[in-house]
Amino acid sequence: MAETIRQHETPGKVVAFPQRLVPGSFVKLQHHPSDMPAFELIRCEGRRCWVRQQAWGPAVQWEVARRNLNPG
Repeated sequence: MAETIRQHETPGKVVAFPQRLVPGSFVKLQHHPSDMPAFELIRCEGRRCWVRQQAWGPAVQWEVARRNLNPG
């Protein structure tokens, strides 16, 4: 059974939840610049995920909305 979420931009419209994102995999943002490397996925909790660039070092992470990520 597919999980669903409601997007805040379009009230009442139900969309399919993104596919499972696995920690350690690489993801891209919506509208990801072509010259930027993919982000490494650290973890996801609910609708929030934490990603990092390999060049940033392990202590630096960025929190992003899960709906803004696509498998890289």
